[in-house]
Amino acid sequence: MNEYIKLLKSEDVLRRLSIIQLIAYFGAWFSNVAIYTLLLDMNVSAEVIAFVAMLHFLSGVVQAPLSGSIIDSMKPKKLMLILITFEIFATLFLVLINEVSDLWLLYILIFIKMAAASFYFTTEMSLLPKLLDGHKLQKANEIHSIIWSFSYTLGMALGGFVVYWLGVKVAFVLDAFMFVIGFVLLYNLDVKVEFIKSSENLLEMMRDTFRYLKRFPHAFHLMLIHAFVGLTAFDALVALMVDKYYASIIATSLALGLLHASRALGLVFGPIILSKWINNKRLTYLFVFQALAIWLWAVLMKDFYMSIAASVVVGLFTTTLWSYTYTLLQKNIEQKYYGRIVAYNDMLFLSSAAFTSFMIGFLAGDGFSLEFITFLIGLGFIIGGVYFAWILKSQNIKDVQ
Repeated sequence: MNEYIKLLKSEDVLRRLSIIQLIAYFGAWFSNVAIYTLLLDMNVSAEVIAFVAMLHFLSGVVQAPLSGSIIDSMKPKKLMLILITFEIFATLFLVLINEVSDLWLLYILIFIKMAAASFYFTTEMSLLPKLLDGHKLQKANEIHSIIWSFSYTLGMALGGFVVYWLGVKVAFVLDAFMFVIGFVLLYNLDVKVEFIKSSENLLEMMRDTFRYLKRFPHAFHLMLIHAFVGLTAFDALVALMVDKYYASIIATSLALGLLHASRALGLVFGPIILSKWINNKRLTYLFVFQALAIWLWAVLMKDFYMSIAASVVVGLFTTTLWSYTYTLLQKNIEQKYYGRIVAYNDMLFLSSAAFTSFMIGFLAGDGFSLEFITFLIGLGFIIGGVYFAWILKSQNIKDVQ
């Protein structure tokens, strides 16, 4: 933990960006609990819940092919301010959703909100390698993931209570207000990085990116290995668990908040425990540990309190998997392609998360048990571990350190 604090003290821009992340992410989880509470109160089908979960990721997939080229041709601060503005209004307009007939508007607003959020994230992650390198970059990615997890923990837990006491409308307004604060802080931040606007048009930049990936296939393999972490898109699974097993013993919003918050506790403490242990050779073991944790969750799922405990264990490995595989990609690509490669990397990750959300709803609607679905997700991480072991043997991958 001291290393994270030391880095934040020495890197002013990283510190300010981290504060903005904390505020924006914290606010976002209020509305996330509210959205799923609203859906369950409407008694929508498992397919609708899964579709909404999928939309959270699919929007980022759709805009990714263009976002990378835009990032490499536009100043980061200006672009990030525009994106936060979209998030503010898309979040605020969620107060207009009242009944099932308004679902079309909910879909549109979630699509816009999450597309802007994904675009913002990609912009920031392509900015970090220009500010930091090596061990500092790894730590910065871990800080980002810890902030996300910490915000997720408090946001989900407090969001559950806010929705329970004050209702979904208040949660949406609070979320939008958090984004306004983030906008003001970013507006006053001086981001000093070298910016070289590309003379190529967007189409040519996209073609050049594919040529680069063809010349250096290790980059594509690292993008795929990071995409395996998208299998932890559990939002639809948790909502269905609450509806099937826990709705009779605890309020929906509280159950959603507590289950997400418990997993997020693991997400916060995971990198603190595993940061110094993880390296390229040990990453395969981390995939296996993640699979075992998910299988444990499947076994304990029917018991609410045991499920909460298992959720913490599931979260322990996820953040380190995410941050380390992301840093590996950043370390093993040329700076010229940061924006575009990171955008396509996020597209694959979000595609994996969207597919996971869709399959959860599809399999649940087709009669498969939630325990079986969870087991399949764990199996995916076994496959990911075997795949990364092959990558290390067949590709020239630089270590993060």
